[in-house]
Amino acid sequence: MKDTLFFTNEKEDKAVFESELQKTVNALKDAFDTSLCYKGETPDGVKRAVKSVEILPEKGLGFDRALETIKENVFPYLVFPPSKTYMAHLHSPTLVEGISAETIIAAFNQSMDSWDQGPGSTNVEMHVVNKMCELFGYKDGDGAFTSGGSQSNLTAMFLARDKKLENLKFDARINPLGDYSKKLVAYTSEISHFSFDKASHLLGLGYNNVRHVKVDNAFRMDVEDLESKIKSDIANGFIPYLIVATVGTTDFGSIDPIEKISAISKKYNIYMHSDAAYGSALIMSGKYRDRLKGIEESDSITIDFHKMFLLPISCSCLITKTKDYLSPLSFHAVYLNREDEEEEGYDNLVSKGLQTTRRFDSLKVMLSFMVRGKDGFDEIVTKCVDNAKHFYETLKKDSDFKAYNDPEISAVIFRYVNGKDKATLDKLNKDIRHHLMHKLGIFIGETEVDGDVCLKTTLLNPRLDFQSLDELKNVIKKVAKEV
Repeated sequence: MKDTLFFTNEKEDKAVFESELQKTVNALKDAFDTSLCYKGETPDGVKRAVKSVEILPEKGLGFDRALETIKENVFPYLVFPPSKTYMAHLHSPTLVEGISAETIIAAFNQSMDSWDQGPGSTNVEMHVVNKMCELFGYKDGDGAFTSGGSQSNLTAMFLARDKKLENLKFDARINPLGDYSKKLVAYTSEISHFSFDKASHLLGLGYNNVRHVKVDNAFRMDVEDLESKIKSDIANGFIPYLIVATVGTTDFGSIDPIEKISAISKKYNIYMHSDAAYGSALIMSGKYRDRLKGIEESDSITIDFHKMFLLPISCSCLITKTKDYLSPLSFHAVYLNREDEEEEGYDNLVSKGLQTTRRFDSLKVMLSFMVRGKDGFDEIVTKCVDNAKHFYETLKKDSDFKAYNDPEISAVIFRYVNGKDKATLDKLNKDIRHHLMHKLGIFIGETEVDGDVCLKTTLLNPRLDFQSLDELKNVIKKVAKEV
């Protein structure tokens, strides 16, 4: 076996690593050869291209041929999120320093479960978590990085469940839930993220134990309906244990009334979690920060850095109001995180999350925060929200469109309405999106509002400007006449 298996301190290994990294950079530079986000191939065409690759040949191809094969059969069918024509999802372009951080993370390959698998990386994560707690007003907060918003939300639901059971003098760590599996209920808006329903299933409570609260005309949680449901559940013997304030719904970017929800959570002694996977970046905007007012009263907050913070997937964390909130996650294994060593100052992050092996994702946050500073992120986030507001106002003035939401963050839902019946307009809006995707290399999203097929832009690229959004509207009008 050749000695060039790894990137090490040896001269030859360093040379091989540098050569292969440079070839990869060159391949990427060749691939990013268009301003469009996609080159138009159909689903069948993508399948044929990828299936043509022999994944495990009898004899290895070597790096050069393998990279060339991937360059020919995979690269052309990937989307390019940095393109100004990519506006479909909460799927951001990546800051260039984020890509550099990913290279460092892969090269060092630290594992974030025990101190002796990453002394420096352990302390970087703790340092970054402390900074996020400071930004969100948690004076004695704590937290850990996760695989994404869904895992952050699952963790919050887990902590809320066990905190309620602890108050009831029940230890869920050693006992089956029994009757509590039927009685414990959580509350989210009817347009909250689906991860809470899945998490309830995973926690042994089921979908039916998640109450979906109505939303108002601005797509925010209706607090009157929330309190009505809580009162009804208590009267019927249920035990409310969690209220979720969605701080940026996936479709509309709407922000639930955080302060009012907080008041209700305190009134009924219910854990409050803010799912700010989307909206957390508003904390960086001087102009829009007040839209998060009251979030510091939450018991925990989900933050996704791979959304409006523009860092590579995946990069999320959950922060909690105080350190003791994480105690249900604590578990000691003699081979990994012995209590005697922790008493000596060896921090083992495995006791703060659901995962054991984790990536050193906090480095991406540290590097990008240092590179951009408060002023850089303020400019990025504010520009994205300003763009959404402009696009909404532009659509609202055009009789060919119906705009549904006055954006609180950067998502705009709209429908082309210059047509006859509902069925025709539903098909037309679908056709517009597919034509944009496959003929023009423009990706926008699709969703439904009150049963109507709608189009959606999620504007996470600060390089977009008002003129390019005006042009997008005109392109859609033109396509509507052609399809």
